[in-house]
Amino acid sequence: MSVSTAAVDPSLCAPLPVLGADVTVPLVTGGEVTYAALDYAASAPALRRVWDDVAAYAPYYGSVHRGAGYLSQLSTDLFESSRAAVAEFLGCREGDQVVFTRSTTDSLNLLAAVLPADCRVFVFETEHHASLLPWGDSRVTCLDAPRTPAQAVATLERALADREPYGPALVCVTGASNVTGELWPVRELAAAAHAHGARIVLDAAQLAPHHPVDITELDVDWVAFSGHKLYAPFGSGVLAGRSDWLLEAEPYLAGGGASRSVTRRPDGGVDVQWHTTAARHEAGSPNVIGVYAIASACRALTEAGFPALVARERALVDRVRAGLAEVPEVRVLSLFGDDAPRVGVLSFVVEGWNSSHFAAALSAEYGIGVRDGLFCAHPLVRTLLGGEPLEPGECGAPEAGPGEKSLNAIRVSFGAGTPDEHIDRFLGAVRELVGDGARWTYRTEDGRCVPDRGAAQV
Repeated sequence: MSVSTAAVDPSLCAPLPVLGADVTVPLVTGGEVTYAALDYAASAPALRRVWDDVAAYAPYYGSVHRGAGYLSQLSTDLFESSRAAVAEFLGCREGDQVVFTRSTTDSLNLLAAVLPADCRVFVFETEHHASLLPWGDSRVTCLDAPRTPAQAVATLERALADREPYGPALVCVTGASNVTGELWPVRELAAAAHAHGARIVLDAAQLAPHHPVDITELDVDWVAFSGHKLYAPFGSGVLAGRSDWLLEAEPYLAGGGASRSVTRRPDGGVDVQWHTTAARHEAGSPNVIGVYAIASACRALTEAGFPALVARERALVDRVRAGLAEVPEVRVLSLFGDDAPRVGVLSFVVEGWNSSHFAAALSAEYGIGVRDGLFCAHPLVRTLLGGEPLEPGECGAPEAGPGEKSLNAIRVSFGAGTPDEHIDRFLGAVRELVGDGARWTYRTEDGRCVPDRGAAQV
């Protein structure tokens, strides 16, 4: 899966304006510095365009599908036009539905709730927990981590061909790893799934903010993603795709909005007619602001032009990889090899360092925000590190010595709003920390590594 950028000069594409670009943070060594947000894979900063759109709508906020008043009607129109905008962004087919949820996790749990009773689910151990855990152990086949895209396809084909009984099946696969950033062969996996009578859902949480996602082109059955990774705050998500399983199942949540008609029976019970649209799985008052923010982000990314965005991000990835390669103590984690195409997500370990201490030093001494730990992908991190990782947030383990394996990892992630200066500062900080060591000591506090202000500087 790739986007042609041959005619695009990445130097001509400026970072998209995001909130927080001028926020300063204190340094433990004294003074302040502009914050370098390099944790996009967890939550990307909101695009200024999205924030402005939401602010313009906010005075007109009203209930959706609930009122005859002008603001309610306006909010309902905005909510449904946002659904159409997301469908266009994803290249949905005729008959596909766009269901608004709380997040990617919620979207995949919704899909798990509507699967046919005898449906088998196939996932690779490399998945984020959001796409690894919703299905229930009794119906899941967990596949070993592949070491090449071709091996991924071959492994899936064998598993699907050998399934017993040979009934309904669903494949769940990431589009881009939240640990390594590597792109997965989605189109080829979809072809393998369909050749063996299975359906496929794409976890696009890390792909959609960096890369075009077209349901029709990729030939996937469903796509799930989150607004907060797509430069849209307010906690909404999307499940888009085929409608049949969604309409044949009971609503994911029972309540107002999902029901079309409710009548009392003489025996004291109730009879319910559920909606036969996306509303069937959108019970309760919708998060109209969150939904509008997603639609605004979809339009902003489309108008900015994905070829230019991809080209610039690819240049940033190359710069980070080249900079880290100059530090012998640094090992970048990868499944498919150093040359595998990836989005702006890279994880690494530093010989002789506890990864949590390293990430804490980047924050406290340089004003750089990265992520450390297991990234809600424990089996994948265990495979990549070849050992038992720490629990999330734990930083009190002994530091790895020369030649020893780190117990967790550091993740740097970036995207359309990242300025070149943040990348340069990050690489300079890595070189200084590895060469000179941290200027402060660190300790565990409430599950986080923080500067030990009661200790002497080192």
